[in-house]
Amino acid sequence: MIYMTEYNKVFITQRADPFVTKGKNGEYYFTASVPEYDGIRLRCADSIEGLKNAKEKEVWHKHPEGKMSIHVWAPELHYLFGGWYIYFAAGDKDDIWNIRPYVLKCEGEDPMNDKWVECGPMLPADDDEFSFTQFSLDGTTFEHKGKNYFVWAEKVGSGKQISNLYIAEMESPNKLKTIQELITSPDYAWERIGFWVNEGPAVLKNKGRIYLTYSASDTGPAYCMGLLSADENSDLLDPQNWKKETRPVLASDESLSIYGPGHNSFTTDDDGNIIMVYHARTEKEIVGDPLYNPNRHTMLMKVDFKEDGEPVFKY
Repeated sequence: MIYMTEYNKVFITQRADPFVTKGKNGEYYFTASVPEYDGIRLRCADSIEGLKNAKEKEVWHKHPEGKMSIHVWAPELHYLFGGWYIYFAAGDKDDIWNIRPYVLKCEGEDPMNDKWVECGPMLPADDDEFSFTQFSLDGTTFEHKGKNYFVWAEKVGSGKQISNLYIAEMESPNKLKTIQELITSPDYAWERIGFWVNEGPAVLKNKGRIYLTYSASDTGPAYCMGLLSADENSDLLDPQNWKKETRPVLASDESLSIYGPGHNSFTTDDDGNIIMVYHARTEKEIVGDPLYNPNRHTMLMKVDFKEDGEPVFKY
């Protein structure tokens, strides 16, 4: 079957926080938040375009009560430490905003067909008294120069809390090696609409720099993407080495009926192009609470680059 990629159009309906990764044999895997927020589903195809109509399989379902029993959000599938792992966030039916990151492990090399087991919550380093103690979600991981890093969003403060992004080195698939380091807080007005939010980190490497996109503001039309970057030879755990852009790098475009773009991931197509996978809405007016409205859809964008290697996100 021959597919034609349509960029910045609805690719997969009602799939938010999309994540695509490529397997060792060139196959593509897709996972995302489902409107029911009740489990984790995977798709697999030989091409990115093939994911659109690929059969979806639930590999884990929420618990009936207690931890991991509600608000199953933003799963990501990663191969690290010699195996496949899924990172996701979930809450407790008796305390629905008690959101924390959790980890699943695949017992084999085939994420679609081999058994998945629970590793429990993501754990802080032994001397870290702060990580994962409050509302924490959107964990992602990347490898650089032989080290694995974990980046996540965590809220701090009392009342209407602020969501920041933190980074730490990993000791194992479900435990940090170092204490958290704050790399961005919602500093600008465009990051503070509805809620003060930095979340949904995703990492891209290019021309000697580490780029980290993130999402800001509430989940309606104000949702948008910001960008951090650091020299690849710098200490990634030093907040001073991260440069933050003062304006969003991607935002709603009413002329295209694209609203609230964000919570993206990156992959590479068969021609070597960097493809950003993100979610957005196609209507400006949202029925009900934006968090529970199901119409955040997965879209694709081909990423361009400036001469110095900085990514450019344009419709």
